[in-house]
Amino acid sequence: MKNDGPDSRSERPQGPLIDIERSEFYLREGERLAHMGSWSLRADGIFDYWSPETFAIFGFDPAQGIPTLKEWLDVLRPPDGDRVHALIRKMFSQGVKGDIQYRVEHPEHGQKTMRSTGDPMFENGVVTRLIGNTLDITKQEELTQELRRREAYLAEAQRLSHTGSFGWDVSTGEIFWSDETFRIFEFDPKTEITIELIVQRTHPDDRQAVQQVIEHASRDRTPFALEHRLLMSDGSIKYVHVVGHPSTDEGRRSEFVGAVTDITEQRRAEESLRRSESYLAEQEAELRQILDLTPNHLYVFGPEGDLLYVNQFGLAYLGVDLAEMVAPSRINFIHPDDRQGYLAEKEKGLLAGKSYEYELRILRHDGIYRWFLGRGNPLKDEQGRITRWYNTATDIEDRKQAEDRLRHENIVLREELGKTSMFEEVIGTSQVLQMVLGRAAKVAPTDSTVLIMGETGTGKELIARAIHKRSKRSERPFISVNCAAVPASLIMSELFGHEKGAFTGAVQRRLGRFELSEGGTIFLDEVGDLPMETQIALLRVLQEREFERVGGTEVLRADVRVISATNRDLQAAIADGAFRSDLYYRLNVFPIKLPPLRERKEDVPLLVNYFVDRYAKRAGKKIKHIQKKALEALREYSWPGNVRELQNVIERSLIIGEANEFSIDKSWVANEPQSPGSAPPDQKGNERQRIEAALAQSNGKVSGAHGAAAKLGTPASTLESKIRSLKINKFQFKGV
Repeated sequence: MKNDGPDSRSERPQGPLIDIERSEFYLREGERLAHMGSWSLRADGIFDYWSPETFAIFGFDPAQGIPTLKEWLDVLRPPDGDRVHALIRKMFSQGVKGDIQYRVEHPEHGQKTMRSTGDPMFENGVVTRLIGNTLDITKQEELTQELRRREAYLAEAQRLSHTGSFGWDVSTGEIFWSDETFRIFEFDPKTEITIELIVQRTHPDDRQAVQQVIEHASRDRTPFALEHRLLMSDGSIKYVHVVGHPSTDEGRRSEFVGAVTDITEQRRAEESLRRSESYLAEQEAELRQILDLTPNHLYVFGPEGDLLYVNQFGLAYLGVDLAEMVAPSRINFIHPDDRQGYLAEKEKGLLAGKSYEYELRILRHDGIYRWFLGRGNPLKDEQGRITRWYNTATDIEDRKQAEDRLRHENIVLREELGKTSMFEEVIGTSQVLQMVLGRAAKVAPTDSTVLIMGETGTGKELIARAIHKRSKRSERPFISVNCAAVPASLIMSELFGHEKGAFTGAVQRRLGRFELSEGGTIFLDEVGDLPMETQIALLRVLQEREFERVGGTEVLRADVRVISATNRDLQAAIADGAFRSDLYYRLNVFPIKLPPLRERKEDVPLLVNYFVDRYAKRAGKKIKHIQKKALEALREYSWPGNVRELQNVIERSLIIGEANEFSIDKSWVANEPQSPGSAPPDQKGNERQRIEAALAQSNGKVSGAHGAAAKLGTPASTLESKIRSLKINKFQFKGV
């Protein structure tokens, strides 16, 4: 229809003509979308009508007009052109309908597949024309070919795996079998399969069970799986595994699809294996009886530490069975004070693949703990891989009681020592020390976080242990971690544990120190050396009482008291950007500053007597007298290494000395000035210059690889002490 301009709509005729045009438009658009064209062929062999889509699917130009029958037949691929022409002649001569599929060569898209259908039109009983349509089925044909290829692959896969498929319409009883299913049951593929025929092929002893499964599935429309035997026509037996599931296509639940697998060879192999294992089973039973009667606990673990076996002697002692031992809610029979140490030794052995041993207390079924010596030994295969861990526990209660009796002989001595020392090995009666111990005694019963500050060797861990023992957590573990001794890459795992596979070398889950100290106290020594990432994780524990293992997602609660210690100036570290201020304030809830030994020299004689007695007994010597000159020299020395240095000097003297009188080599305590500030003026000036020069080079930074301490070859704590004693303002060198 012609469009004469914007106003042509007002001149168009109304009524039926408009409806015809609309219908024609819909018809052509439908043909285009369906890739289907319509045509009309007269009896004289001339096409008198082609729809636009007919031109498109055959690749003819509408401007050239409708092609002749010959021109059209020429684009059909041989021998399809002859077949189509023969059908046209038959439709005209016999007046029959036509339906044919053929291939054409499209000028732009190559080979395409078409399907044409046509009806004859009669006038006075004679066919005068054919009217029909042609559908482009290229895509459908390609999908059909692909489906056939996949069906061929599936059939071959079923043949190789001895697995056939089936379909079963419960409502009609119709059953479909794949070729492999026919081969498994050894039926002719032309056989009509019925439920009765399947049951008949089933072994007589299994028929009732098979019949019950079929009835249950057909009634309840539920999935089924079973194994049963087939009795073949030659008397042989096959084993098959059958599974079926209700079909959910289009909401239908009356059909089942499934698979049948021939497992005859598998069953024969299993039977052969059972026969070959029969002798080994008898031998194992005898060995197990011997192990059960052995008067020692025997535990067998898998390579990852999972419990596999406990002998009857051990189970009788514990008063449980093996199922209770391996259950997730099993009782921990190890004494709470021994668990952390035992687990640490066990984990060390598991990681190293080496034997280990540890003394621990194990709970008896009557509620009494007895001492045992636990040993773990790995069993390795030819490649050196661990396949089992064999652990034994030998009762050593009698030996431990004998040791306890020996320890009790020292009770009087320890009580006498307690009169001069408030906290166990923290020896001294000086006023400055008593003030420190008084503060420790006040904070001990609380759960407050404590920060212990002091130079190296002043006994920070002794104070921490004393606070723990005087707290309500004293029955729970006290775990000590030297943060400076653990590599920065492993400190997170050390504190919070890790999951299996969290990093290279993480072959199994490892509990961190926070988990091991649950309910008790964790002592973080040298906390100032923690990496920044670990500081953030520690801050979370202090604020929210929770953490996560490295590589894990589970949030764990932490009921742990934190006591930390440092010999560093944390405020200076905060200024250097090496320590978080928010973490400092969380740690510094209750600060305790330990005095260096040079500030409580009145305690030196008491310490000397204590260490002389201690190391003389260890060395098997009897010291009846301490030289006055030796005691004076020890008292006058400035002790930059504090109590630890004094301890080492006394031990060294006892090793070297032969007489029953204690003496020292004065050269050991003559290499330091007698007191802070007593060095000659020129020596002090030179030392100040060297320290200030190093601080200037390191921009005021003391610790670290590029700090002043590293440049001077001096421990950072010692350098900090000298900076304070020389009253050097290290902050003036920042930015120099």
